[in-house]
Amino acid sequence: MKRRIGISIKGERESAHEFVEAWRRAEQGQPPQQPVERLYFGDLATMLKVLTPRRLEALKILSKTGPLSVRALARATKRDYKNVHRDAGALERVGLLGRSADGRLTVPWNSIVAEITLAA
Repeated sequence: MKRRIGISIKGERESAHEFVEAWRRAEQGQPPQQPVERLYFGDLATMLKVLTPRRLEALKILSKTGPLSVRALARATKRDYKNVHRDAGALERVGLLGRSADGRLTVPWNSIVAEITLAA
């Protein structure tokens, strides 16, 4: 099954409103408008701080190879273990990385779709 996650910039009020609307639809027995998983950042600076080029590279490698240990990912990216460990932790905290039953890093997504609205 292909899984995708949408990433965008949205304030707390907007994301809370979206959640409340989805809850109301569910209470009324209506299907969700767009069944997609989402990750919101409060601003562009925070999004770019989390989604660095090296972290995106790690996600691509894991998506291609399947689960890897942090050490194996460090070797695959030709980076220092400590830096890869820190990056993996940051990606895990926001839900872009997971862990397999044996503790290896996994990517639960086939695609990440980022959207940046220029005007509100």
